[in-house]
Amino acid sequence: MLTMQEIKAHYRFTDEDAELLGSLFPLAETNKERLADQFYDYLLGIPETAEFLKEDLVLQKLKQTHQDWFVSLFAGSYDNRYIHNLQKIGHAHVRVGLNAHYVNVAMNVVRQFTLSIIQDNFPDPEERRQRREAVEKILDINLDIMSASYREEEMRKFFVSHRLESKLITATERFTYGLNLILVLALAGVSVSVVGLFIWDIGHIFQGSVEKGILSALGSLLILWMMIELIENEIKILKGGRFNILFFIGVIIVALIREILISTLRHDPLTTQVFLAGTLLVLGVVYFLVSKSQQPYTPH
Repeated sequence: MLTMQEIKAHYRFTDEDAELLGSLFPLAETNKERLADQFYDYLLGIPETAEFLKEDLVLQKLKQTHQDWFVSLFAGSYDNRYIHNLQKIGHAHVRVGLNAHYVNVAMNVVRQFTLSIIQDNFPDPEERRQRREAVEKILDINLDIMSASYREEEMRKFFVSHRLESKLITATERFTYGLNLILVLALAGVSVSVVGLFIWDIGHIFQGSVEKGILSALGSLLILWMMIELIENEIKILKGGRFNILFFIGVIIVALIREILISTLRHDPLTTQVFLAGTLLVLGVVYFLVSKSQQPYTPH
């Protein structure tokens, strides 16, 4: 399953696009009821979709749900929670037996409506073009994710125990998310300890061990810098990014550099220092190879 970060990258959906959509939020709030009315008037005119809208109570509930979804297009936040909400919408369409064709047709209605209000409210051609392109991207992303629900339904036919498997995957995803959250908190706690270690190292300077204090403090700062990188990486994972092992290799390298600095101050045996330097060299090679493997392939 693709992450939201990967999907946005494939559609070249940038932070600037998110900001442009966010600027349209007040306009979406103002027009959401008008959209819902036009949207369902259109669907009521199609016999196949009108079958799902016979009850007035159901129709009113669907209109409210559709308004909420329409406004969410311009919320400016598009992470894994956003993709999960879209998957729920897609699965709901599958459960009621709505043909995927009508999902595409309905999205076209939303597209035309949204582009028309942009046309009416932004006379400047460049502003209009930028917002139109951002809207096109987010609607295509929405349609892509919803359509995937139909592909999942086709795959379900090949798995007898798909329901159990689906629940297991969902539970595992939630468990993994919880572990990542705990890891972020743990890293924050360790970072506080590293700050304490840095203060302790600075104390050596005032105790007369200037060289030891400076080198130890420098090593602590390196570790603190890597801790910040680790926390930022974990936050990206919580938002839908990929795990990057380079950060963890980097932490080990930084810790080893600190140990080498301290080892020289302790005047450890030459064999110990050679072992540390050799280990650092091996880790440097591993870091280089992993970094090269993660670079995108560019054909010559």
